[in-house]
Parts: sequence; structure tokens; C-alpha cells
Amino acid sequence: MSVNYRVRPTGMISYTAGRVGQYDIWLFHVQSGNRVQLTNGLADSFSKPIWSGDNRKIAFVGKNRIVYVIDLSTGRIAAIDQIAPNEDITLDWAPNHRMLAYTTRNHIMMYDVLTHRATSISEPGASDAQWFPSGRELLFQGVDSSGNQQLFRIETNGSKRRQITNNTEGPLNEVSLSPDGTFVLYTTPGASISLIRTVDVTSGEVYEIQGGEQAKNYDPTWSPNSQLIAFSATAYKEGTGYYNQIRVVGKRGYNERILTTSSCFATPVTWSQDSQSIAYLSGCSEQEFATEMWLIAIQNPNPIILTKEPQIVNLSWSSGNVRPTKGVYTNETYRVRFQYPSHWQQIDTERYEGADGFFQISAIGGGDDIHEVCRGEAFHQLMPYGSSPRIFQTRIRGQEACLIYPSSDQPPEMNRQAAAIVRYPTPVQIEGSTYNYFILWADDAHLNSIARTITFI
Repeated sequence: MSVNYRVRPTGMISYTAGRVGQYDIWLFHVQSGNRVQLTNGLADSFSKPIWSGDNRKIAFVGKNRIVYVIDLSTGRIAAIDQIAPNEDITLDWAPNHRMLAYTTRNHIMMYDVLTHRATSISEPGASDAQWFPSGRELLFQGVDSSGNQQLFRIETNGSKRRQITNNTEGPLNEVSLSPDGTFVLYTTPGASISLIRTVDVTSGEVYEIQGGEQAKNYDPTWSPNSQLIAFSATAYKEGTGYYNQIRVVGKRGYNERILTTSSCFATPVTWSQDSQSIAYLSGCSEQEFATEMWLIAIQNPNPIILTKEPQIVNLSWSSGNVRPTKGVYTNETYRVRFQYPSHWQQIDTERYEGADGFFQISAIGGGDDIHEVCRGEAFHQLMPYGSSPRIFQTRIRGQEACLIYPSSDQPPEMNRQAAAIVRYPTPVQIEGSTYNYFILWADDAHLNSIARTITFI
């Protein structure tokens, strides 16, 4: 579904969606409406995708509180650490786009995703670690000598630890440093009563955000230009119950206004790169699960629905346009999963196409000799691969396989179609018939890169 704005927002929204027990990280292309699945069963209901500043990687805390990093250019997913139960799961990318900050085991961790090496600062009870724009300092929440939660800044080598706040209100939740590093926001004291505060990092002056009448203000999020905060304020209407208002406000609490409403008790919000649009969740049922993603421009507040899913729990807008990425294709009928260029669009359940290539899948019965099966496909009487196709015997995920490449006299209408045939670990039943082999057709430029990612499920 495309977005009908006079000036359309750009970029992609990464979001966590699925159903109870099965969550994944997805991408939604704002202009085209294309959706791409990035993971398969790795996320959880608390997972929040965090973009690196160059839009090449996404980090998230997934199942079993494992920290994952997705390389969008290759589709590869790396597990880099595990955060213990009851520990903070805040992740933040450094300005150099390669260091990831988080807290665990009484340390502030700084993990380099290129060298796979980590440095750390011992800081008992620390949470909410985030980078200042210089890349030389970190913000974090810790405990002062009186036992109160405070915000601190510290050099990445562990020196020059300085207290920013003089808080006596209670716990600081949802701590977030503004993109320009001049202000910090947080909510306090808890979930039933949640008030938003902002702090000038230099002076320590605290500003109060008025918020909603119920004093239930959640998910405050900085605009990329650091001037505005969007948040969800829970409201109540007699006869219909709880809903929430999507509000925006200046960083010092001025000019607060309601943009629109959502049917959920609360919703996360995320900003477009130009600080002009906000995406949020709605479509909550009695179970309070959001099923819809919406978008609204702050200067033209006419909400537009982007996508519907069984359940959506979090979302995050990229800071710019995203280079072509790898999507995850899964087909339960053919019991197969593999990666493909995410900009290709679905034609039907078995075929995807793009300007630069395509894939299509099926299954073959065949006998026990894979060589005969491959020759039968390659030298079909209709000559779909030309008069002298090349066959390469190989193995994929330990299974016997072959790759078939066309000869130069292949009919032009075949669009350089090539094929990969892989023996199933165990034969599959599809609509009452038994099949021993999986077959992938793709253009010859993409066949090998797609086939090498095939796994059977």
C-alpha cells in the first residue's frame, strides 16, 4: 500500500510482528508498501529493532534475551551476547555505525560488530547506556551515594564520570538522549503513573511535560532534529474504555498538541527522517494486541494505514534510504527457507520478481539418482535452458544438489533462467503426492547466491 502524501516520507520502518510464541523482525518500505521478513523465529514480544546510523544494520534483543545484529546487505544475523533476566535491554549504535552499547553483568559494554571485540566499563547497576554524538562519551543511568537513580555521563575509557541529574522522584524509565546530545528525556515514577521529564544536559535543569489527563504517558521519542517529542497518552471514554492520544510537544514542554488517536491502551511511536511524520500502532482488540501500523504527518494530520498483521509490538523508522537488503522467504508447504533480494515483489506464493531477477519454486518426484533428475530437467524436450546447458554437481546444507545454467542459445523469453535441484532430507507430501527433490528456478546471476542459503524446515 503506497502512502498518498504530496511529499512522501522515505526510508523503511523496521517492526516486530507475529503472534504469541513466534515473533520476527520485518521491514516495511514506506513508499512502495513492500514488506520483507528479516528473521525467522528469533524475536520476542519485547524486541525493538534499532537501526545503525548508516542504515546498514539492525540490532535487537530477541528470544532468550540474546542480542542479535542483522547485516542488511547480506541478510546474515549474528548473535553477539546474552542479557540476563531483569537486566535492561536498551541498545544504542555509536556514531561510527559499528559499535553497539548496552549494559549487562554490571558493565557498560561496547561491542565492535566488525572486529567482534568488546570493551567494557565496570558500573554496578548501570542501565540505558547511549552514545553522545561525539562517540567519546556515554550516557547511562546509575545510582548515586544516596541510593537515588540518576543520569551520568562518562568517557568511553571509564574516566570523567559526571552526574547530570539531581533526581529525588523515583526510578527513571524510558531514558533517551536527544540526537544532538543536548537533552535527555525519561518517564517517572512507574507504569500506573508515568510522567515525562526532559533535562538540559549542560545545566541539569528539568522540564515537565503536561501529558494526558490520566497521567499515563508512554514511549516518548525524540524527533531526529531534537526539537520535538512524540508520545502516547492513555485516555478514557465512558462506554468505550481506554484508548490513547498521539501527542507531540517541544523539548521544554511547550506547544503540546494531540495529532490523532489510537485504539490501543498505549503505542510506541517513531519519526520519519525529516521530523515531519510519525508512525504508530493501532487496531487493538480486547486482548490489547496492536494489528495495524499507521502514519500521520504533523502538519497535515490525516492518518493513513500502512499495514495490518496478526500482531505488531514495536516499530522503528530508518534514518534515511536503505540499500537493497536480503529478505527471508519461507514456504511451509515446500518446507523450505532461503534469502532473496528484498526489493523483489511477490507475484504469487511461489514466485518473486524484480527488475534485476526472479525466483520460483516447486518440487520434483524423480527417482533415487539425482544425476538423472538433473539431466531430465536440463535437457527437457522443450529446451528451456538451450541446447547445451551446463550441470554442476554440488551439495547444499549437506544434501545432494545440482546447479543448471543455460547455454547462449536459451530462448530469450526464459530471461536467463537457471535452476537448483536439492534432495529433500526426507520426502515431502504435497497435495497427496510424494516429492524427493526441491527445485528453485532463478535468473543465472542470482541462482547461486540464493541456493546457498536454502534450508529445509
